Amino acid sequence: MFKIEVEDDKGIWSDIYADDGKLLTFEREEEARAALAERYPVLVKMEQYAGGKRTRVIRILEDEDDWPKR
Repeated sequence: MFKIEVEDDKGIWSDIYADDGKLLTFEREEEARAALAERYPVLVKMEQYAGGKRTRVIRILEDEDDWPKR
């Protein structure tokens, strides 16, 4: 699973949520990158020419707390 994040002017990273209020997640990294470019085209394009990152795709790792109890 992957999620997307955007950095604000103060350097704070925020998760992106869907219209229904749930965390926006993707099965494949390519899907996450495409959604990021669709939602924030200017920021994504700027990163190619200017220094610094303002957007990112994060892999969501599961830990034992996420597994069902047996």
